[in-house]
Amino acid sequence: MAEQIPVPDEAVATHPVLDAARADKTREVTPDVAYRRLGMVNVVFVGPPGAPDRGWVLIDAGLPGTRGFIRSAAAARFGEASRPAAIVMTHGHIDHVGALEALAEEWDVPVYAHPLERPYLDGSAAYPPGDPSVGGGLMALLSPLFSPKPVDVGARLHDLPANGSVPFLPGWRWLHTPGHTVGHVSFWREADRCLLAGDAFVTTGQESAYQVAIQEPQMHGPPMYFTVDWPAAGHSVGVLAELEPEIALTMHGKPLHGAEMRAALHRLAQEFPQVAVPRQGRYVAEPRRAEDGSAYEKP
Repeated sequence: MAEQIPVPDEAVATHPVLDAARADKTREVTPDVAYRRLGMVNVVFVGPPGAPDRGWVLIDAGLPGTRGFIRSAAAARFGEASRPAAIVMTHGHIDHVGALEALAEEWDVPVYAHPLERPYLDGSAAYPPGDPSVGGGLMALLSPLFSPKPVDVGARLHDLPANGSVPFLPGWRWLHTPGHTVGHVSFWREADRCLLAGDAFVTTGQESAYQVAIQEPQMHGPPMYFTVDWPAAGHSVGVLAELEPEIALTMHGKPLHGAEMRAALHRLAQEFPQVAVPRQGRYVAEPRRAEDGSAYEKP
């Protein structure tokens, strides 16, 4: 099992008093970036509270069955009639696309993702199955049961711009951070050094149901049971550490900030094979990659 890199509670980048005062059940990490935890995964709302119709963006779409929670949080934060300009995907695993088809249809919005992630989002390919042999806890053990069946939003799906910009989010850029999936991306805003890392790394021990429940902050590699290319994953963490972020919000766990977060992220990057890569696992021995087609299963 991978090693934990603990991070002190003081590095958690949310404001409990302010968060409790809002009716939308989100937690803010900057004035225009908030997230809502839905079971074991986060969804992110980018845009200031009260943003007008088409004046904000949703990043990822949670677990199956969470459509109502996402919709109600958006209505409370931005207004009942306010729809996003787009839904932008870090990647297409089941815990990130659960409400995607329904929300994209209801809100009549485009969906953006990396081109290498397109087959998982247009119904033409499935992810390699989860690997319980990586160990770490109940979540890993149950991973083969997580549906690998792809969603199909092909009629609304667009590639992220090749110049690195993020549609409808001036000041942000996307970074290709493969490893967890071949088309995984993270999002970066230089102005306040805010990093939305997706699952390139996470801040909880995602393999363990207990760790997922208590959300004790730690710096952790990508969820082991779904990561298909460990050398690429390690390189991606190194790229993100070099940004020297002030705030890091991942899709699993609490957001972190400050010098202690950066020190933990650098340690994760420098010691990635020892602290993040499982000692055994199907994809440790045989990575799945886009260039040879091995990352794409028949649906």
